[in-house]
Amino acid sequence: MNRLGSFVLLVLLLVGWEAGCRVFDVPQLVLPAPSVVAASLWKGLASGYFWPHIRATALELVLGTLAGCALGFLTGVLMAEAAGLRRLLMPYVVVSQVVPKLALAPLFVLWFGFGTSSRVVITALICFFPLLENTLTALQQVGPERLELFRLLGASRLQTLLRLKLPSGLPGILAGVRVAVVLALVGAVVGEFVSANQGLGALVIASQGNLDTPLMFAVLLLIAALGMLAYQATLLLERWLLLPFTRTS
Repeated sequence: MNRLGSFVLLVLLLVGWEAGCRVFDVPQLVLPAPSVVAASLWKGLASGYFWPHIRATALELVLGTLAGCALGFLTGVLMAEAAGLRRLLMPYVVVSQVVPKLALAPLFVLWFGFGTSSRVVITALICFFPLLENTLTALQQVGPERLELFRLLGASRLQTLLRLKLPSGLPGILAGVRVAVVLALVGAVVGEFVSANQGLGALVIASQGNLDTPLMFAVLLLIAALGMLAYQATLLLERWLLLPFTRTS
């Protein structure tokens, strides 16, 4: 019922948008009608013009997400297990996140060049913090009575981590992955704004320079579709990883 309601709302919005553009004769440069955007989208897909840009952004999204999530998870585990390390590193981690990534992009281009590497680094840096914060919080919220039980059973620190803390904190860690995936696409597109001649972000800048607003809307639709696809893939991964716990309960 909710999905049907969302679909009906979408149709109503598109019809209203189309009617408004036609009735008030809104210039395409300001706000193109949905039919014009759809025509631009179909033209780009059918001619193959969009596909290299989609592949470039998707590659940066996947590589940046994997690198950022892996680093954030490992750092979160280390900081949860070592209070001294947490107190030492946390101020630097926070500082690295409060600086806008767009401001750091020129520096990354200087260090890693104009290729894919600089954009993957920006994407990984954005993914890093949600995983670190969620992993750290999830591992610290294990009940003291359960920790005491493992201690009485003679479990080592590694066994407690692998058999109690990580399984208990898995839902929280996976919630961090979901947030990281959404933010990763922002990182990839922002990186392309600054240092790319290929990718959906670079295509947005090119359409702005050519005053091609229908193309810009079409590219924004592609970015939204790519983000939704990545988010749904993360949900499927989450369900698969949590399946043993669901069966047990």
